[in-house]
Amino acid sequence: MHIFSAFPLAVRRSAAYLCVVFATVGGVHAQTAPAASASPTAQKPYKLRIVGGLAGISQYTRQEEPFWNKELSRLSGGRFDAEIVPFDRAGVPGSEMLRLLQLGVVPFGTTLMSSFTAQYPEYTAPDLAGLNPDIATLKTTLAAFRPYLEKALRDQHGVEALAIYVYPAQVVYCKKPLRTLAELTGRRVRVSSSTQADFVGALGGVPVLTGFAQILSSLTAGNTECAITGTMSGNTLGLPSITSHVHALPITWGLAIFGANQTAWAALPPDLRALLRRELPRLEATIWEESERETADGMACNRGAANCVAGTKGRMVLVPVSPQDERSRQEILASTVLPRWVQRCGARCADIWNQTIGPVRGLVAAPASK
Repeated sequence: MHIFSAFPLAVRRSAAYLCVVFATVGGVHAQTAPAASASPTAQKPYKLRIVGGLAGISQYTRQEEPFWNKELSRLSGGRFDAEIVPFDRAGVPGSEMLRLLQLGVVPFGTTLMSSFTAQYPEYTAPDLAGLNPDIATLKTTLAAFRPYLEKALRDQHGVEALAIYVYPAQVVYCKKPLRTLAELTGRRVRVSSSTQADFVGALGGVPVLTGFAQILSSLTAGNTECAITGTMSGNTLGLPSITSHVHALPITWGLAIFGANQTAWAALPPDLRALLRRELPRLEATIWEESERETADGMACNRGAANCVAGTKGRMVLVPVSPQDERSRQEILASTVLPRWVQRCGARCADIWNQTIGPVRGLVAAPASK
C-alpha cells in the first residue's frame, strides 16, 4: 500500500504537491552541476525548503521569513540558503503537519500546537484556557512541559523540535458593554478551540466555533456577540469598528513548534546543524519578545492610545482584570478546563500533567473518570 493511501484525497494531493516542492535529499534542494562556462570553483549554496507559520502574521513576515530568506545566508557567509512558504499557502492541512513531518514529506516545518487537539491532546497542555494570565506565567508553564514535549516528539514521531514560537494574547472582544467576564452569560462567543469553549461555557456563555476568516462576518450578521482572538490580529481584522469593549485577560495565547524530520536533520552538514542550534533559539527569543510587545500594542491601538504603533487606532473600552475575574479564571481552570482536558485526553494525560505543569502551577489533575 502506498504510504499516503490512508490519507483523505485532499491530503494525498497536498502530499504529492509537497513531494514535488521538496524534491530533496534531507530537505535540501537538489544541486545541479555548474555550466561548462562557469568557474570550476563556483558552487551553489546548500539550500533548505522550509514550511513556516501563518501567512500575513507579523511572526512570519517580520521574523520567520527574513531569517530563512536572508539571515541564514548572511550568517553562513553564503554557504547555506533557504526558501520559506507559510503552511496555510502551501496546501498543507494544519492537522496533518505533524504526520507530514514524521513521514519526511515536509522535512522542516511549523505546526500549530492547537492542531494537535484531536489526535494528540496531551501536547496542548501548556496553553489551556485560563492557565496563563500573562506571558511570564506562560514561559514557566512551557519550561516545565518542554522536556516532555521534545522527548515525545522525538521518540514517538521522529521529529526534532528546534524552536517553539508564541502568538500574542487571545482576548475577548464584545459588541455590547462588558464589565466582568461573568457578564458573558448568555452571549454567543466565537472560540477557536475546545479549551476556549470549555472556558466560555463555564462562564455561562455560548461558545461558537468559528474560523478566523469568518469572525468579522459572524459578528456583523449577529451570529456571535463576542469573539476571542488576538489583540493585534483583532485590530488588523477591524474589530474596533464593530465591537466596543475588549477584556484584558488572555484566555489563551497560541504556541507553534518548528521541527525537523529526524532523518532530514541528521543529513544536514554538521556545521549547518550547529548554526541552526545556535541561531534558532535566538529567533525564538525574538518572536517571544515581539509577541509580548504586540500584545500590548494591540491593546493600545484598540483603545486609541497615543502609544499605538503598528495598528489602527480605535475607540474601544479596555476592561481591566478585576479580582472577580481572577477568581473566576482560577476556579474555571481547576473545575472545568483541566478536568475536561483530562477527560478528552485520558488517564495518562493526568500523569503527564502532574509530572510537568501541575507542580509549577500548584494544580493537581485527577485521573479521568470511567
